[in-house]
Amino acid sequence: MNLSHVPLRLATGAFILNSGLGKRNLPAEAAAGLQGMAANGVPQVTKLSPTAFGKALSTGEIALGAALLAPVVPSTVAGAGLVAFSGGLLNMYLNTPGMTAEGSKVRPSEQGIAIAKDVWLLGAGLTLLASGWASRRGARD
Repeated sequence: MNLSHVPLRLATGAFILNSGLGKRNLPAEAAAGLQGMAANGVPQVTKLSPTAFGKALSTGEIALGAALLAPVVPSTVAGAGLVAFSGGLLNMYLNTPGMTAEGSKVRPSEQGIAIAKDVWLLGAGLTLLASGWASRRGARD
């Protein structure tokens, strides 16, 4: 792992790991609410029961957070996971009614600010991917 990736991986990894740990024992009603929102971006999640969705979400966040924090996981791998995760969040944001301001397809409404801010996760993931690819390319030259 590149030393310059440490702050980015610590910040994103700790944030996502904490989020996943907080969802370990979600009540069914809370899991159903999250599942309803997630279905706007990834409709396939409706095939799961709310409890199974909650457990899968928690496990996925814990795994991604741990991968970002683990120095043995290459930055390209951790970055790819972060891009996939943040892509799902942003897809949900863009496809949930009321999240974007009236007349805009991107600018957040008051309700959408909490999710639109997750664009930083996409930027972090893309940075890890690009840096990892550039390092690999430099090693081959």
